[in-house]
Amino acid sequence: MKYLGKKIMTLIMTLFLVSAAAFLAFQIIPGDVVASILGTEATPEREAQLREELGFNDPPLVRYGRWVTGVLQGDLGVSYRYSKNMNEMMPVAELIGDKLPVTLWLAVLSFVFIAAVSIPLGVAWAKSGSRFLDAALGVITQTAMAVPSFFLGILVTYVFGILFHLFSPGAYVGYEDNFWGFLGYLVFPALSIALPKIAMTARFLRNSMLTELGLDYVRTAYSKGCTKKRVMYGHVLRNAMMPVITFLGMIVAEIVAGSIVIEQVFGLPGIGRLLISSISTRDFPVVEILILYITFVVIFVYFLVDLLYKVIDPRIS
Repeated sequence: MKYLGKKIMTLIMTLFLVSAAAFLAFQIIPGDVVASILGTEATPEREAQLREELGFNDPPLVRYGRWVTGVLQGDLGVSYRYSKNMNEMMPVAELIGDKLPVTLWLAVLSFVFIAAVSIPLGVAWAKSGSRFLDAALGVITQTAMAVPSFFLGILVTYVFGILFHLFSPGAYVGYEDNFWGFLGYLVFPALSIALPKIAMTARFLRNSMLTELGLDYVRTAYSKGCTKKRVMYGHVLRNAMMPVITFLGMIVAEIVAGSIVIEQVFGLPGIGRLLISSISTRDFPVVEILILYITFVVIFVYFLVDLLYKVIDPRIS
């Protein structure tokens, strides 16, 4: 319980520090948000009115306290750029709520591809004694890791969309309209995300297993009569997975936080694309909440990784 409590306190303190840093950063960035919202033809009276409505006349500390209190109560504020109609700004919670399922489902599909392919591939690669296979997989994985994500997305679009007509590039299907069509469209963006991660994870697992296979406890296990299968899966793989779990945690945090480039390439209305557009339009309430979201995702994933460490190896404290 003490271990769990320390991790939870670290999570809360990190979120608090990031929220303060994000809020402060957007107070000192040059530019007038009110002028950006209203345009250059707005009257001084209208600018003063909107400044008062948005609370910009209050001291920064007061505004930060009001913002944090609202976030804790579930009120994430309103967007400066998006609106329901001419007279009502779009709540940030509603705006992000529409985009979040896209990013989350993309992350789920990507991780399924990564885990389903990289772990068996890494194990088979470590067990193989073939120099040819080792060299071939080395070249393939090295190439997959070296290809930039935007180019890989374009390549997947060209091969599977234009050559084989397995999907229509740009013809995004909303999850609320056709869920299975939505998942079908996400397969190819997820594949673009997964391919370099599969190469990295398989290579990492293979190296980790080879390191474990050279340790004394493996020879001891064989001397006690353990079968090769029992040694490989009961001892070597379990120990080799410890650093791989950390690496997988990094991957999960990255793709759940939003795969910005891939969302742009495939035209997905997800969190990453929303973050880019909100930064370019100075929609600070949206950007601040997205920064908190990304921070929470990263910290929470590492929190789960730490708990998983305890399950795999109870000696960790």
